[in-house]
Amino acid sequence: MSLPSLNVRYDWSNAVAKIKNHHILNIRMSGNYYWKRGALPAMKFVSLLDTSIASTNLGDQVIMEAVEKVLLELLHGSFFTKIQTHDVISKVSHNILKQSQFKIVGGTNLLSSNMDRFNQWKINQNNVPYLENVILMGVGWWNYQNKPNLYTTKLYRKILSKRYLHSVRDSYTEKQLRSIGITNVINTGCPSMWELTSSHCNDIPKSRSQNVVMTLTEGRKNFHFDRKLYEILKDQYEKVYFWTQQALDYDYMNSIAGGNVTYVAPTLRSFDQLLSSTKIDYVGTRLHGGIRALQHKRRTLILSVDNRASEIAKDTNLPVLERTNLDAIKQWTNNPFVTQIKLREPAIQRWKDQFKPINKSK
Repeated sequence: MSLPSLNVRYDWSNAVAKIKNHHILNIRMSGNYYWKRGALPAMKFVSLLDTSIASTNLGDQVIMEAVEKVLLELLHGSFFTKIQTHDVISKVSHNILKQSQFKIVGGTNLLSSNMDRFNQWKINQNNVPYLENVILMGVGWWNYQNKPNLYTTKLYRKILSKRYLHSVRDSYTEKQLRSIGITNVINTGCPSMWELTSSHCNDIPKSRSQNVVMTLTEGRKNFHFDRKLYEILKDQYEKVYFWTQQALDYDYMNSIAGGNVTYVAPTLRSFDQLLSSTKIDYVGTRLHGGIRALQHKRRTLILSVDNRASEIAKDTNLPVLERTNLDAIKQWTNNPFVTQIKLREPAIQRWKDQFKPINKSK
């Protein structure tokens, strides 16, 4: 008996339809799955544009963990598929996006003013038919920049939803989007901070611990001030740890401190284990390294090296100082400090509430 040709495509939709009339999936040997309305209520299909895929920054994992936790509650019972933002998308992703009721982008400083020249979000005009009606969730701006250029303006206006509210993580990003006519936008802060409530912050120690974990940013290095920071921490704490949030941070720290610090393995799990098992402070230039420490109720000081921490701090009272303010950093290590995060709770709830009618329809 001869085997059937591998080029033949079998459509099993009729067979599936006969199974208790549960005509939910049209299954093809090509591996594509299409949701179809049938005897059962249609399941919502959500494309989660995941900023941690193909990202070399472990901070994006902190963001996406928080994003997923919120969305799984808001869109309970939906089917989620992750699609990368930091790499180009192709036919498979296009097919998924076309069939998604929701396309939600999760956090990070993804937006920029010149998408035709620099784009962390690897999209262009060719992706527009598949990315229409995207919803932003806690997204920020790449850096301080001019108003978006014409190419970027047209791109954002075409892909960003006009029906749903967009959540951004700081006032600067909100201002940039409003400057090009995208007004259905609210500042919620980063989703990774949404659980840093008053009761949570009350449990964060006020006085210095015996140990400290520090981070540095190789991409924003200043050897003079980063070396001074290390010297302050070495003098003030019994033990200094270093966590590598991006790979090149390790070599940079090694050039400053050599083997005189304890290097934590460059994984989020290892960082979590340190934070959960050791009485420790956090001082460093990595924004989401600091937010992770706050999630673990650790006394935290984030040092600003660009727009990201500075802009979020303006809106939320995130504990941030300029890296160059060495006197203030030393004072923070020596004196009690009360962590008082100001969440933008009405804005957060407003963004969440727009999904309530969807959940009721299930």
